[in-house]
Amino acid sequence: MKEIIAIVGWVLGIQGALGAAGRIFGDKPWGLLQKWWDVPTPAYLALFALGAALAIWGEAGKKRARSSA
Repeated sequence: MKEIIAIVGWVLGIQGALGAAGRIFGDKPWGLLQKWWDVPTPAYLALFALGAALAIWGEAGKKRARSSA
């Protein structure tokens, strides 16, 4: 389960970073989310933060599972 959470975290983080970077440095957001929804820049930053937290938590859980086995 931690592997899936880590993957979802990585995807969310990348999409959030791409969307925010596209809004800040380009004319429109980059990534896949902009094809479906019009997400504001603070929401992209929140997605990045949430994705980073999930990825870190999932990766740490995988590492703990490997060390205890």
